[in-house]
Amino acid sequence: MKKCLIAAMILAAPLPALADKLEDLKDQGYVRIVIGNEPPYTAVASDGKVSGAAPDVARAVFAAMGITDLEASIAEYGAMIPSLQAGRVDAITAGLFMKPERCNAVAYSQPILCDAEALLLPKGNPKGFQAYGDIAADPAAKLGAPGGGTEEKLALDAGVPRDRLIVVPDPQSGLKMLEDGRLDAYSLPVLSLNDLLKKSGSTALEVFAPVQGAPVYCDGAAFNKNDTALRDAFDVELAKLKESGEFAKIIEPYGFSAAAAMSTSREQLCGE
Repeated sequence: MKKCLIAAMILAAPLPALADKLEDLKDQGYVRIVIGNEPPYTAVASDGKVSGAAPDVARAVFAAMGITDLEASIAEYGAMIPSLQAGRVDAITAGLFMKPERCNAVAYSQPILCDAEALLLPKGNPKGFQAYGDIAADPAAKLGAPGGGTEEKLALDAGVPRDRLIVVPDPQSGLKMLEDGRLDAYSLPVLSLNDLLKKSGSTALEVFAPVQGAPVYCDGAAFNKNDTALRDAFDVELAKLKESGEFAKIIEPYGFSAAAAMSTSREQLCGE
């Protein structure tokens, strides 16, 4: 009888607090993040050090939470949420913009980085592309975009046929394909394309921004839906970072606006 009573008490007891995940991360000393290696959002230096605006903010916030290091893996955007849901990583810190369907799949922090969509084009924009619909209307035009990313979805929604929407594995490949004439335009957020073009030194290409009709997006650190307590703890320290001015010091050298991130909220962006 006592055994039955003990078993009943165990079953009736509340599950361990989700905050235990934070304690586990503190004990192991690092958090596993996934990034896209897309400067200025994320980058991996030659020595393997992870940087970029999103990981730098995450590093500061997690340090304030008592977690001293980041362990990063690189993935295409379409693979990030499945990795998070499968428990292979603890957070996404990669410029993964908030959209309703993503808000339903992950637990976002409050906004961190905000940006608009852009097109990388031949100098002078000879075909006059200003919107994804312009590319859809040109039966010969081919657009490059990251697989599973925002740009791919916006282009498809604007009517660009799948056979003229080329999945590009990384920014450097997109630039090379455009230079070689295999693409007529390549789409990424404006900051990413500005950084790519600057580092390439190319004088044959230019950036058009913002893409007409495309919304401005903000990202946040994304957590597993089961880890809302961890997300909430992250939000507390993120708010302190914003209020102290350290947030602006981290992201503004990368070209992002702290004011833009602080002018909106997860609730507004996710429609909560």
